[in-house]
Amino acid sequence: MLDPIKKDAQQRMAKSVEALRHELTHLRTGRASASLVEPLRVSYYGSEVPLNQVASVAIADARSLTITPYEKPMIAAIEKAILASNLGLTPTTVGMVIRINIPPLTEQRRKELAKHVSGEGENAKVAVRNVRRDAIQHVKELLKERKITEDEERRAEDDIQKLTDRAVKDIDEVVKKKEDELLAM
Repeated sequence: MLDPIKKDAQQRMAKSVEALRHELTHLRTGRASASLVEPLRVSYYGSEVPLNQVASVAIADARSLTITPYEKPMIAAIEKAILASNLGLTPTTVGMVIRINIPPLTEQRRKELAKHVSGEGENAKVAVRNVRRDAIQHVKELLKERKITEDEERRAEDDIQKLTDRAVKDIDEVVKKKEDELLAM
């Protein structure tokens, strides 16, 4: 009776941690990463499509990306999408290849990004705590309906709290790793 509640809470907490990891991969750290331009959408014959559907993105070296469009007319659309994004990057075109040099981050910008990372971590913790609240509320409803005993309720609440503590610890590790990555440059 309580196992499905715990399992659901554990899965939802893991999804919150994974969502944080995914969100932080799009954050610019001064190093070249294909995930930096992944969210860009390009105008392709009247519709907006993800960049990876109209071009291949490769990491040329630690500080530059190369984007090779599948069709020559897409070069202008890709450049326009990069310039319109809020990434602060300037594309350079050489023949059929668009090169993006990634400038090093300033100290001030690194600190701003570290604050942003902390904020994202706090949002993930709030999501985990909301999952905990829902699970405990569900357990209390079972107690009210007399489907479980008070001892079972206390044990379930302790287990849910342990799951929460583990998820918060994972979030702290992800945030710390990303902040270290940002501030180490």
